[in-house]
Amino acid sequence: MFKEFCKYFNISEIDENEYQLSDKLKYVEKTVLGFNDLLNNYQGNLFGKGLYRLHKDDNIKKWNEIVLEAFPEFKGRIQCFGCDWLGRQFSLDKSRIVDGIPQIIMFEPDTGEVLEIPCNFIQFHNDEIPNYHDACLASEFFNNWMSMNKTMLTEQECVGYKVLLFLGGNDTVENLEISDMEVYWSICGQLIKKTKGLA
Repeated sequence: MFKEFCKYFNISEIDENEYQLSDKLKYVEKTVLGFNDLLNNYQGNLFGKGLYRLHKDDNIKKWNEIVLEAFPEFKGRIQCFGCDWLGRQFSLDKSRIVDGIPQIIMFEPDTGEVLEIPCNFIQFHNDEIPNYHDACLASEFFNNWMSMNKTMLTEQECVGYKVLLFLGGNDTVENLEISDMEVYWSICGQLIKKTKGLA
């Protein structure tokens, strides 16, 4: 089911064994094909030295709440499942349904913007990431940052902007630093709310 995703990150193909789901997952998304299978096998894992990661299933509710602090207008719409190295959160968007399946949405703490990605959960992992990883994960920027830092990110960390982009910060490696992702989102969320509606 996730052959191209696994091939891109050089990991073992997932075990699609529904019988094991109730044993490994506290949170189960029954309506989204592939969701439970991928989390059942790889929840909490970092891929590509931290380029992309999946949340642990018991952290999904926490990340929904953190994102909604910054973007309250999305209440009732989202289910965060993962993030990239910049701390940008990927979520199911329950208000955008195609063929009965939610599409993907990305929340950017550094710009205060939200990007609708026109694909579903399986398409995002099996096509968008392997084929368009620079567009959705800023992989080239990540490689530039890694070449200067040689640092493996932990599950709790992201690489944040010292001066946020929506506050005039430069989109350069020099303006990046390792941050605790929850703290980074808390700061960004407060600033996003304070600056909404301003030029």
